[in-house]
Amino acid sequence: MSKYVLAKATNEEILKRAECGGAVTALFKYLLDKKLVDGVLTLKKGEDIYDGIPVFITNSEELIETAGSLHCTSTNFGKIIKNYFLDKKIAVSVKPCDAMAIRELAKLNQINLDNIYMIGLNCGGTINPIKAMKMIKLFYKVDPKDVVKEEIDKGKFIIKLKNGKYKAIKIDKLEEKGFGRRKNCQRCELKIPRNADLACGNWGAEKGWTFIEICSEKGRNLVENAEKDGYIKIKEPSKKNIEIRKKIEENMIKLAKIFQKRHFEESYISIEEWQKYWNRCIKCYGCRDACPICICNNCKLEFISENGKIPPDPAIFHGIRLSCVSKNCINCGQCEDVCPMEIPLAYITHRVYLKIKKALYLG
Repeated sequence: MSKYVLAKATNEEILKRAECGGAVTALFKYLLDKKLVDGVLTLKKGEDIYDGIPVFITNSEELIETAGSLHCTSTNFGKIIKNYFLDKKIAVSVKPCDAMAIRELAKLNQINLDNIYMIGLNCGGTINPIKAMKMIKLFYKVDPKDVVKEEIDKGKFIIKLKNGKYKAIKIDKLEEKGFGRRKNCQRCELKIPRNADLACGNWGAEKGWTFIEICSEKGRNLVENAEKDGYIKIKEPSKKNIEIRKKIEENMIKLAKIFQKRHFEESYISIEEWQKYWNRCIKCYGCRDACPICICNNCKLEFISENGKIPPDPAIFHGIRLSCVSKNCINCGQCEDVCPMEIPLAYITHRVYLKIKKALYLG
């Protein structure tokens, strides 16, 4: 088997609900049916497309509820696995930053990778659900509740309405107006999750098929065995398929570098502006608690920060947190998402991380 394959589910119900070929759902079904995992950790739609709920599925018949993409959610599975599933063998659907979090936690002896199948999903970025509803109302001129499906494809954010109609607007136009993808997603260079066992998606795929890049021996065995047992069909992608996928990835990486320059050089926050942000801090510890790679049982912030002082001294509170996480920052943006005072925390951690990375590899 080559490094790249096109795959398609053989289950008709999965194919009906699938985004592109249903291979990911079919692979999860194979793992559950063959009792190779205790459960599958993934997302399913809650009340609407803006409500992505983490679920742990142990019955393969329930997997159909998770088919399709949810771009208006930004859950990171790293800490969920660490906190709740250490004693389980699991399969998990991962964005690139999920896979980064899981691997960072494995380096810190918090997760055993032998117990995990990571099935990666190509990621052009996610959108804050509250902002997505505002964006749809403002730019698409429709009630956000009338949207039944969304997708990001060919540089556009596309919505499907209850009446079956589609509307699409270019992502860059939305982002020029301060909407579109989350800021950390705009800066992210890792679009294809080669840090997972398989990297799956529609980039370069033929209609009705999933393009899969095999990234580990575990992933290779999974695809081979799932095909042998009739859960998926596979075929070789053409050179054109591979080139299209490569071109999409290259263009998205170029765009990410443009955003990095824009965020960290051209319009980076001044010292005076940072001080205003630090003065907003209410020391709720939300940034720490949401961070997938914060693992200390006895957090330094609670012992060193002055009791009761709000706002805390930024050199003590945010400086200590920065020293703890910036070298391992995965740019997931969880800290920024949960901050009730809207402090752009991911800006500073990601910027420091990139500087450390540059010093290590180029210094």
